[in-house]
Amino acid sequence: MVKKFMEIRAVRDVKRILKEITPDTGGETVSLEESVGRVLYEDVVSGINVPGFSKSTVDGYALLSDDTTGAGESIPAIMEYKGRIEMGQPPCSPLFHGECMYVPTGAAIPENCDAVAMVEYCEFLGDEVLVQKPFANGENIVLKGEDFREGETALCAGTVLRPQDCGVLAALGIESIQASRRPVVGIISTGNELVPVSVIPGAAQIRDINSSLCESFLIKSNCIPRKYGIVRDDREILLETVKKASEECDAILISGGSSKDENDLTVSAINELGEVIVHGIAIAPGKPTIIGTICGKPVIGLPGHPSSAFIILMALVDDMLWGMQGTIPMRMIKTARLSENIPSSIGREDYVRVILNEDQAIPLFGKSSLINTLKNSFGIVIVPESLEGLEEGETVEVIVW
Repeated sequence: MVKKFMEIRAVRDVKRILKEITPDTGGETVSLEESVGRVLYEDVVSGINVPGFSKSTVDGYALLSDDTTGAGESIPAIMEYKGRIEMGQPPCSPLFHGECMYVPTGAAIPENCDAVAMVEYCEFLGDEVLVQKPFANGENIVLKGEDFREGETALCAGTVLRPQDCGVLAALGIESIQASRRPVVGIISTGNELVPVSVIPGAAQIRDINSSLCESFLIKSNCIPRKYGIVRDDREILLETVKKASEECDAILISGGSSKDENDLTVSAINELGEVIVHGIAIAPGKPTIIGTICGKPVIGLPGHPSSAFIILMALVDDMLWGMQGTIPMRMIKTARLSENIPSSIGREDYVRVILNEDQAIPLFGKSSLINTLKNSFGIVIVPESLEGLEEGETVEVIVW
């Protein structure tokens, strides 16, 4: 179905539409060694207790805490020394009241012991140990199953695995996981003025910035980029390239394919192969962005200006890419005070690049065709569509790149 040309949609509506058309990429088996950075496709449930035995967290003497009640330097608790437990030695028989055993850090304690007295507060006298302070039940020990209990959900589906999460998998003896399959995303750049990065531009030519911009962004979003090169402004060639990408990829980014011309080749190609859902968003920069589907796969027509394209990637596409993997993007947000006014228009959501200087956010105003403001900025401040702008000194949230 052909949508009305440049029927401007609110950002909140576009986010809802993108969520509705975001496909699930499914899961695949990934080894523990390759799992960091991947998204869990299903919950990880512990099949064991971790640790599998109660152990000491200090070098000291395992004992029954009741035996140390009232102990002090002048009147220590006198314990009968029953020997030493070595690292890797299984828990030994229970001790009786008034008995203790030496345990190094990490070693198993006797089955009924409920505390470990640190060596700093003990004096070893051959067959006796003098304990010079009281120790509470559970002091200096980790109980069996205290980390993870058998049957407990250790990691939830949608978790982006960090190194510490991989440590949990190792502790549970899990050698492979079901991870969300990384989306394969096609990148198509359009325009007669574009030349590859390796080529020196001639008169009225520019290097293809957006392919590299999109490729890097996709890698950072845990996706697999697939580049289809530069497509000249030729309807048949664009149709052929988009069709090929729709057969090989989970989503497609068409850079430079969104304009205010109702004869836009990208709109025409998407409509012929699928459906244009959105053409025009109340956002600055990035107003002429196109959103459609082909064979149930999202197709995004990005603005040709690099800064505009990057804002759309960050503001809208990133949620879609991570949503395909069953999670949401992780973003760092800092609060700061505006160093000057930011003007805006009601009904449009503005994404303004800023520099952070201690507790100040300094706006970087510049044309959407310039990329140096992206390079120099620390992140963005969003001006909601309900406001005419933000005022100097106002506290704002900065989404850090």
